[in-house]
Amino acid sequence: MLDKNNKIEQEQKAILIGLVYKEQTEEMTKEYLLELAFLAETAGAVSIKTFIQKLPKPDSRTFVGKGKLEEIKTYAIAKGATLLIFDDELTGSQIGNIAEATGIRTIDRSDLILDIFASRAKTAQAKVQVELAQYQYILPRLRGMWKHLERQGGGIGSRGPGETEIETDRRIVKDKISLLRKRLVEIDKQAHTQRKERGEYIRVALVGYTNVGKSTLMNIISKAEVFAENKLFATLDTTTRKVVYEQTPFLLSDTVGFIRKLPHHLVESFKSTLDEVREADCLLHVVDISHPGYEDQMGVVNKTLQELKAFDKPILTIFNKMDLYEETVFDPWLEEDVKKEMLTQLEARWQTETNNSAIFVSATERRNIDGLRNTILNRVKKLYEERYPYLTKFY
Repeated sequence: MLDKNNKIEQEQKAILIGLVYKEQTEEMTKEYLLELAFLAETAGAVSIKTFIQKLPKPDSRTFVGKGKLEEIKTYAIAKGATLLIFDDELTGSQIGNIAEATGIRTIDRSDLILDIFASRAKTAQAKVQVELAQYQYILPRLRGMWKHLERQGGGIGSRGPGETEIETDRRIVKDKISLLRKRLVEIDKQAHTQRKERGEYIRVALVGYTNVGKSTLMNIISKAEVFAENKLFATLDTTTRKVVYEQTPFLLSDTVGFIRKLPHHLVESFKSTLDEVREADCLLHVVDISHPGYEDQMGVVNKTLQELKAFDKPILTIFNKMDLYEETVFDPWLEEDVKKEMLTQLEARWQTETNNSAIFVSATERRNIDGLRNTILNRVKKLYEERYPYLTKFY
């Protein structure tokens, strides 16, 4: 039967594997593997080595070539690695073939993200969403993984029981998915009712790539204690707070962070959580401007918003971590006038690209927070005026 307790043990030694192929350049692969290392760290594993191979396309049997896989195996045995993490999604047969060839537990990025989500899920809703995504991930991979188990058992008579066992598991998984979907429909109805009961307040949602500082900004803007730490997916559940600026109330929600190659079934499972984004009147897109790939991250978020049909909403782009950006970009010997000129050019560029809907802050240093509050207040007031043109106050 299936082992649901598929958690990564603390301090497991992991090897990361990525490919350079037609759709993915070497620079992209390296950046993705850096992010994969951060994901592994968040899950409690230690990345001890990264392997990259150039291929026209992934090998259908083992993802990487036979020689590269042997090289990975030799290194893993020598260093005591107990986990192989592939940056791209693997099929069930690939997982089985790799594990059989190396004798080492093998997972992919999707499995790793699901593991993190499972460890971070706190509410009943989040737990159901993650469990549903896990079963949807497992179902198409059952046969490939079972073939591996059948070969391991070997001998006459092993095939029949194996086939019986996999069909039993397949039925159990399908039944479980059906039950979880029904449960999620019930939770969605409850969540929708709760959202309707919030009245006619303007609703603002924080969105952005994972680990850009959304929860920290949530704490500052709403003066509420929301869990925040320097790890990916620190929060899964949407947190909503009522905020009042100058007698003008609005609802502010913090949502789960987006990431590259986010498993599709995970997005589907978190539909009710992402409804906060769909139903918001205004979005605050938080960006970690100190990250070297921040523009790429912005693209991932914008693409996800388009998929959620929320990209046409009013969006204020908040470039966060300006203190770290200046530490990274500016040399110590650079003159102050030159720094100011560079910052002016940076801000002018993004004001142009966002149609004057950008603001630059540092949440940790509380830099330009008053400016952020005033900008949010003006946008909320404008939204109230558009919705209730006959009102003069909004409380």
